[in-house]
Amino acid sequence: MKNLDITKLRHGTTLVKRGFAQMQKGGVIMDVTCVEHARIAEESGAVAVMALERVPADIRADGGVARMADPKIIQEIMDAVSIPVMAKVRIGHFVEAQALEALGVDMIDESEVLTPADPFYHVDKKKFTVPFVCGCRNLGEAVRRICEGAAMIRTKGEAGTGNIIEAIRHQRMVSSMITYVHTVDQKELHRLAEECLQSYRTSYTTLTNQTVHDDTIIFSDYSYKTMYKEIIEILKEIKSLKRLPVVNFAAGGVATPADAAIMMQLGSDGVFVGSGIFKSSNPKARARAIVEAVAHFDDPQIIAEVSKNLGDAMPGIEIEKLSKEHMLQERGW
Repeated sequence: MKNLDITKLRHGTTLVKRGFAQMQKGGVIMDVTCVEHARIAEESGAVAVMALERVPADIRADGGVARMADPKIIQEIMDAVSIPVMAKVRIGHFVEAQALEALGVDMIDESEVLTPADPFYHVDKKKFTVPFVCGCRNLGEAVRRICEGAAMIRTKGEAGTGNIIEAIRHQRMVSSMITYVHTVDQKELHRLAEECLQSYRTSYTTLTNQTVHDDTIIFSDYSYKTMYKEIIEILKEIKSLKRLPVVNFAAGGVATPADAAIMMQLGSDGVFVGSGIFKSSNPKARARAIVEAVAHFDDPQIIAEVSKNLGDAMPGIEIEKLSKEHMLQERGW
């Protein structure tokens, strides 16, 4: 104990934020829009709830601009349940994030499910004491979000479709790239770091028509040189750990217990689900079944048993029938 660095355990430090995210490992986090849904989630065994104004299926159906949920509703949910309450903000909307932090939510999701607010930059998550979760389709997006301060990553599916194919695609892409990073030498690691930084260079050049140099501020208060060093350290950590240095949940398209279990068997640390529960014919039964499936993801007999008599799953959408502008996963970079 005498070698313990107490400063690393201070509220709002990277260690504490990642530790909170780690505590949700092996669990299910459910999207909720009201107290009734939050109570169903808690009673079914969810480890946390994610508050948003509409579940993704309704956002997709209704159209329009999707924003942070009404803080009054979020407060009511916080007062109604004892499990952690998370809430979504638009990509880059740091003022929505400030409001949620002031409200006292346990984690913020900078989410592509809502309409992005900033076409150039995500939120500088290091400026907040509350931990963040962010989505990714590939390792480059995951590394950028972790470098910006995300304490949890969720591999994006196509939210609100009830179709698991995109969640599986992105989990496999991240896992394959992690395997590749483990095999590469230092020269290739530095090339990958340069590749990860390309989107920051593009944003800076678009905004200023200037060339990026080592001392150029390319994101928030950070220079290119600083970001480069941090991304190299994250890649080295991934190479050493053979996984991301933060927990990685699956999200988007989970509609059945088997959907949840396959994401766990593919390497996810937990599962987000929302429309798959609350757009089904029996949300209570389906919520409990998905929690059981995640807890026993490698036991086919339990998966079969909990999948019985759940009623109708949410209506699904074939991904091929969605135009690119209607693909929520395309938001973020």
